[in-house]
Amino acid sequence: EYNGDHNRGSSESRWAKESPELVAPKRPTPPPFNISVPMVVSKKSTWASLSRTRSQKDKSANRQHSNNSRSSTKQQSSTHNKSRHAQVEPDSSTETSSPTTDSSTNNSNNFLPRFGRSSDVTKQMLMDTPKDTIPPIASGPRRQRSSRIYPIREKTDLEKCPGFNEVPQAKRQDLFIRKLIQCQILFDFGDPSAELKNKEVKRQELQEMLEYVATVKGAITDAVYPDVVKMFSANTFRTISPQTATNVEGYEPDEDEPALETAWPHLQLVYEFFLRFIESQEFNSQIAKKYIDQKFVSQLLELFDSEDPRERDFLKTTLHRIYGKFLNLRAFIRKSINNIFFQFIYETERFNGIAELLEILGSIINGFALPLKKEHKVFLFKVLVPLHKPSSLPTYSPQLSYCVVQFIEKEPELVADVMQGLMRNWPKVNSVKEVIFLVEIEDALDVIDTADFESFMVPFFQKLSQCVSSPHFQVAERALYFYNYEDVVRVLSDHIELLMPI
Repeated sequence: EYNGDHNRGSSESRWAKESPELVAPKRPTPPPFNISVPMVVSKKSTWASLSRTRSQKDKSANRQHSNNSRSSTKQQSSTHNKSRHAQVEPDSSTETSSPTTDSSTNNSNNFLPRFGRSSDVTKQMLMDTPKDTIPPIASGPRRQRSSRIYPIREKTDLEKCPGFNEVPQAKRQDLFIRKLIQCQILFDFGDPSAELKNKEVKRQELQEMLEYVATVKGAITDAVYPDVVKMFSANTFRTISPQTATNVEGYEPDEDEPALETAWPHLQLVYEFFLRFIESQEFNSQIAKKYIDQKFVSQLLELFDSEDPRERDFLKTTLHRIYGKFLNLRAFIRKSINNIFFQFIYETERFNGIAELLEILGSIINGFALPLKKEHKVFLFKVLVPLHKPSSLPTYSPQLSYCVVQFIEKEPELVADVMQGLMRNWPKVNSVKEVIFLVEIEDALDVIDTADFESFMVPFFQKLSQCVSSPHFQVAERALYFYNYEDVVRVLSDHIELLMPI
């Protein structure tokens, strides 16, 4: 196509005279949009024609969109898509043209700009567009799971045994044993609606045995010991599975809420019954040691990894009672607890019952006789001091600090070595642990005198100066609290020439 419009007339006349067959064809009138456009039509005329037609269609689409603006978002979206489809594709009347012409027209329409959209329609479309919203913070249901894998068994229906007051005195022991055997049957609490009658019968039996042991004199006889231990072992001893994330909506893995045991309605009564059994004045440890042995204690210690804090609290009390009743198991209990700590410090750094075990050891350390045995000092420096390393220290720091201070209070000469161990394990980037270390040093200063303080004053003031200049305000604030102690100020004034340069 020749675009020189200023000399178009002269050029055409000259070509007509010289070569009639080369006369340029006259520009045809642009057809309407719904008629097929021949391939010889110029791009400029096609663009202008399609633009006018498209503008008219956009206006009609805008009017249609305004009339339907009060409808729902879904209906508006579908109407808008239909109008856009109508703007891009040609009318059905163009089907009479050749396939080549249709495809070229459609391809040109795909690249046409959009004309004629009013500001009101644009504003309405923006209002109707769905926005990204932040879901509200919802605290999901408290996680509950069973840590026991129930074996497949034949369904058995429990029969309610008569009460202890309903039978003569001579038959109460046999009834007690019958109830103990019946309560060894386990029920799956993963399905809350399964075997409701049997679960209720077992709960009633456990409650009756608990009241019987606690109130009736002569309830504990030599014949019931094996069945009591079997019933307790069957209901409590199990393999604790590792913690896993759940798909409960609203639950976050970093949440502090632990998973509760689904079988707790029965477990609670079992723990309460066994505690009443051990604490009873009629309990005979010489008979019970045949059944409560090292294997029993090892299985009991494994349960301290349970996520349910209620179960760990009962386990703490139960193990403490066993430690007090069975002298032959004390050394084994301490050694087994040490092994758990070693595995926690140097291997897994994951165990749920560290705080409860330290609480038991705190009461045990409180009863150590003076002078301290070498075994106990090794426990202090090989177990308690390295327990400051794990990143989960805040979960058990009060119990750990109590144990360390108990050792220092019994033998103040140990404070220098303890402080050296704390300085060696001092956190580098964890400000929360730094505050815990400073609080523990404060507790230690309360139980020693000035002479013992002078034995570690140089490394102490070096670390104190670093904490005062810490960028974390809580660390610096806690370090400044030491200057409220009279012993600290006295030692600083007595050794001003040595400590001031620090």
